[in-house]
Parts: sequence; C-alpha cells; structure tokens
Amino acid sequence: MAVTQDDHEDGEPDQRQPVGGPPPLVVARAIEALPGLARIAASTWLHTVQWGASTSWRVTRRLAAAARDPDLAAELAHELGTTVSAVRQLGRAVSDGVPLTSAVGSLGPASLLTPEQQREERDADLRRRGEELLMRSRDVWNTDRGHPAYERILDDLAPDEARILVFLLRAGPQPSVDVRTGGPVGMVHSRLVAPGLTMIGARAGCRYPDDVPSYLNNLFRLGLVWFSRETLRDPAPYQVLEAQPDVLDAMRSVRLPRVVRRSIHLTPFGQDFCVTVLAPDADPAAHPPHEVPLEADEFPQS
Repeated sequence: MAVTQDDHEDGEPDQRQPVGGPPPLVVARAIEALPGLARIAASTWLHTVQWGASTSWRVTRRLAAAARDPDLAAELAHELGTTVSAVRQLGRAVSDGVPLTSAVGSLGPASLLTPEQQREERDADLRRRGEELLMRSRDVWNTDRGHPAYERILDDLAPDEARILVFLLRAGPQPSVDVRTGGPVGMVHSRLVAPGLTMIGARAGCRYPDDVPSYLNNLFRLGLVWFSRETLRDPAPYQVLEAQPDVLDAMRSVRLPRVVRRSIHLTPFGQDFCVTVLAPDADPAAHPPHEVPLEADEFPQS
C-alpha cells in the first residue's frame, strides 16, 4: 500500500501545522516513555510551547498585515488601547481593596463601551468614591489612622531613601551647601559650581551614596522633605561638611569660590509618615524639631 501525503509509513496521521504556521514539535513518543509526574510535566511543557509558537506566529502575521492596511492598523491600535485601559482599571480596583475575581468580572462590559461612555462611567465612579469619603468623614466611629497615600509612597521609595528618612527623623535637619563662583565678578553674576552637597548619604548608611541627589529629589517630589534657604543654628555641622573631599574639590575647581549654606528638613507630612510607617516604636516628642516649610523658601534640589 502506497504511503499518501497525509500518512506516515507506520499508518499514523501526520500532525503537521497548517501551511504558513510554526514548525511541528514531534516529541509524543518521548513523552509516553516518561513515568508519572515527569510525563505530565513534559506534556504541559509541550502544549505551552505549541501555544506560544502558534500565538507568536498569529501576532506576527497580524502586525505584518496591519503595516499594509491602515484600517487594520487602526483596529489593532484600538484593541491595544482597550487592553491597556482594562489592565489599568484592574490594577486600580485591586489597589483599592476589590477582590481580584470581582475586579476581573467588572472588566467585561467596559471593553464594549465607547470612549465617551467609559469617561462617563469613570466620572460616576469618582463621584461615588467622593461621596463615600465624605460619609466616612462624618462617621464619628471611624477609627482610620494614617494617610491613604502612605501605601503608594512605599511603592515609590528605594531602600536607601527609607534610611535617609529615618536618619532625618532621628538626627534632625541636616546641613547642605552650594559652591558658587565668588569674588568681585560673583557679586554681579555668580555661577553654580556644585549644588546640594551634603553628608546625608554617608551618615544614613546609604548603599549607593552617589545616588543621594536623586534620592533627595524623589523625597521632595513625594512631599516628605524640603530644602530651606536658611542655615542651621549650629555652625559646627557646616564646618565638618565643608571639610569633605567633594566640597573641597568643588572649591578648588574655580579661582574664587563662594559657599552658600542651606539646610534640609522633613516636612510635617514626612515626619508623620516616618513615625507611622518607618519608626512606629519611636517617641515623637524625642525627635529633633524640623522647620515648617514656607512657599517662598521651598525649592527643588538642583
């Protein structure tokens, strides 16, 4: 009996993929030779690889077709936007405490709505959450403590930044200096040579001291620290800071340097965050006081 194109020599049907698809994975006999759990694991791996290859091939073909057809490209872009919106909605619901199964179930109808309908539903949801917030504010039995933003702030903090916050809480405000050009010309136009030099990284035990300027900028962005133009009352910390190698190098880089003394403080919000989240066992009354920022004094770290 002649062997047809659709049959193997042993009579088993050919398991080839459709024309244009990914190449076949012929490992069935090897899987059958494996015992027990090993066979199950191998079979699962096989199906996963086949599904991944098939899906990758379909996506590649669709992208290639979209590159030639503007209408198909617009449809693909709309589907991508809907998917991103659904994932964002799912993440927001889960972060608000909605069970994962309920959050996933709520995504079905939203994907069928027009952008205008989605915007109306989002506005209605915001109004509902606002009403619930006001109801909780009128509830005299409500014992919620701690700002709801604290949980999100923790996601935006690096470990070294947590060290800096605890250090500022326990050690108090810290000195900071800018090195600028001075002399007679500096009285008319002073050029900034090195901004925001501090000893915070070394004293807080940061693992990456070179990233301290970025850490301080992020803490400022989160409203946890602020940079004052005022100096500390005790001049001794500045004398130690100005003797550090990085400050001395900046001063030697110009002919007539000038040192501008500043200070770094925790905001009241930052102090409460540290006491609530990072150092809950510490006595707030024992912490050194920090100045309250004024709008005219607050400025970002350069």
